[in-house]
Amino acid sequence: MLAQLIEFASNHYLLSTLFVVLLALLLANEARRGGRSLSCRELTAALNAGSAVVLDVRPHKEFATGHITGALNIPYDKLDSRLSELDKHKGKTLIVVDAMGQHAGSICSTLKKAGHEVTRLSGGLASWRNDNLPVVK
Repeated sequence: MLAQLIEFASNHYLLSTLFVVLLALLLANEARRGGRSLSCRELTAALNAGSAVVLDVRPHKEFATGHITGALNIPYDKLDSRLSELDKHKGKTLIVVDAMGQHAGSICSTLKKAGHEVTRLSGGLASWRNDNLPVVK
């Protein structure tokens, strides 16, 4: 299979180059649109400094199985109707957490348009749990 891929790329080098360039642009755009990503260590430091609030955008059922201490829960699909609940946190950075990072970019974009300072947890709650950090129920 790898030999076929190499043969295809060498026979269609313009097409292959165009694909790689477009993929890189897509990834760069998604990273820019979603804002800065934080590691678990950076998230912990921001929480300890009191300069951030965790916004967990997973559905309530998933949130109830375990979440970061002090996290607010506004499910991804209800954010637009509940955006005003976040106005009292405008002086702090909102750190968006989802299951594995799949929704955080679009949520960050929405929150930026609403005037919030936002970042996201890289890898979502899965990375938090992989680092054996505590969750509460």
